[in-house]
Amino acid sequence: MYGVSLAATLIAKKRGLDPEIAAMAAMLHDLYAYKAESYDDHAHKGADLAREILGELKLTDEVETDMICSAIYHHDDKLVTDGPMDEALKDADVIDHCLKDESKDVKEKEQARFDNLCEEFGL
Repeated sequence: MYGVSLAATLIAKKRGLDPEIAAMAAMLHDLYAYKAESYDDHAHKGADLAREILGELKLTDEVETDMICSAIYHHDDKLVTDGPMDEALKDADVIDHCLKDESKDVKEKEQARFDNLCEEFGL
């Protein structure tokens, strides 16, 4: 999650989004999967878990919490275009998947998004 958070911060800064909100969404995005030891419906369930955590911590206002939870909820839908923060988290997730181990093939559902990111960042 740390690698995704770093990528989300960079993407948010480049796109004029709030880097702190992007970093928070990224740090929480797979928390449910780790807790449940399963990736089954982890994005949707993870958004609910993130909302609980953010509510307890009181670090974000309602709009920020909604942005973070929306990004988490949608982050596994790599073939769909959602809001700007949602897209930043999806793209950060893809960068982490694709650059962490370059010996692995890029997943088909992530290829177009990865190609666009490489162009955006001049890679």
